[in-house]
Amino acid sequence: MLPQNDIRAAALPVSAEEISVLLAGAQPFRRREAFALLSSLSPHRRLHLHEAARLLLTDDPMVWETAAAAARAMREEIFGRRIVLFAPLYLSNECGNSCLYCGFRRENREARRITLSPEGAAAEARFLERKGFHRLLLVTGEHPLRTQPGYIADVLRAIYRETGMRILHVNAAPMSVADLRTIKEAGAGVFQVFQETYHPETYAAMHPSGAKSDYAWRLTCMDRAIEAGFGDVGIGALLGLYDYRFEVLSVIRHAGHLLDTFGTFPHTISVPRFKKAFGSPLSAAPRPVSDAEFERTVIVYRLSVPSAGVVVTTREPAALRERVLDIGAWQISAGSKTDPGGYSEGVRRHEAEQFEVDDTRPMEEIVRMVLARGYLPSLCTSCYRRHRTGDTFTEMAVDGHIRDFCLPNALLSLAEFALSTEDAALREECLAAVREAKREMEGSPMLPEFERKLAQAMEGGRDLHF
Repeated sequence: MLPQNDIRAAALPVSAEEISVLLAGAQPFRRREAFALLSSLSPHRRLHLHEAARLLLTDDPMVWETAAAAARAMREEIFGRRIVLFAPLYLSNECGNSCLYCGFRRENREARRITLSPEGAAAEARFLERKGFHRLLLVTGEHPLRTQPGYIADVLRAIYRETGMRILHVNAAPMSVADLRTIKEAGAGVFQVFQETYHPETYAAMHPSGAKSDYAWRLTCMDRAIEAGFGDVGIGALLGLYDYRFEVLSVIRHAGHLLDTFGTFPHTISVPRFKKAFGSPLSAAPRPVSDAEFERTVIVYRLSVPSAGVVVTTREPAALRERVLDIGAWQISAGSKTDPGGYSEGVRRHEAEQFEVDDTRPMEEIVRMVLARGYLPSLCTSCYRRHRTGDTFTEMAVDGHIRDFCLPNALLSLAEFALSTEDAALREECLAAVREAKREMEGSPMLPEFERKLAQAMEGGRDLHF
């Protein structure tokens, strides 16, 4: 383990000094310059770090309108019209850290502390399975005793054993390679750790005590996760703690480090923005990020890390979440609860939440919204089980091959969802979308096998995929 708070640039994937110098020396793009650059971008020609810095300093609305169109085109070239849906499942709000922005913080004496048993977590997963979810993100506070790797592994095994969940991702504390391997061997898909802020001084102020106060141990976690066997990892920064442009460039640099070192981009980049939390001493973001700046963040992530799933959660208002689907976001959560046990109990407990949820629409409304905007809701989990992960996924995405699997798998999962929903009108909307989108497969060598699998799905077949 790196020494406590050892933030020497030579030892870390991201140099804060490098990012600060880059921002200080960057100049905004002139309009013609920006147009020329944006027109040159493709999955093989991504936005480089110094170009991202200049774009983030550019305030020309026409440039950003063009950049938004380029981001949408980039995503659709790689993934088509598919939008991935998932739900978080909070396991525990017990924590040994003192993060100033979080409702789980150790000093929050008003919090109602809950840690689900493996059986309790499986009950929550069954509830979400009935809603149509097949992938979940398990989230837990960082308690030194309650949320050890063995506990997380037991939860993973219980959910797989007792439900039909097909893939479980994990967002938990940074760990050693051995502990990460324990979780991977229990069946975890993506392992997520958010740096929260890449600015060392801000990080120290926001994390005054607890294991999380070790900046370097957190920042190097993704390297250990990949060494432990995780092909797919997820990163992100909590926007609002420091200058958002610094954070965005740091995330991109972190992604570049993973590509250079392991041949893979992060599978996901999440875009959380500060939200007031019950029991948190921070009532507002220290460096507020506007909706326009949030949208710019999504655009720049998409153009800079083409194969990543840019994730926008229910922290954000419904209208903003809908807009970012048009500018590069690829994964969104639906019907989220941030308190352990919140799904099956059916009540909102502010005193047990990590933060306030803004978009409270249930799964059915999110599916209907995605369809109405011309996209395909996807509940597919095939890549994790067909070993299209890590460097394989990155290469297939950049080369345009992952899209060949995205469309048929999205349609099969949508047909399965349609037949399971109790909303008859939504069922027909989903099946109509399947019939319409099937036309896009004309001429594909996969079409005959797709039609066979689709017929099976219509007869009640489950988990049919390529």
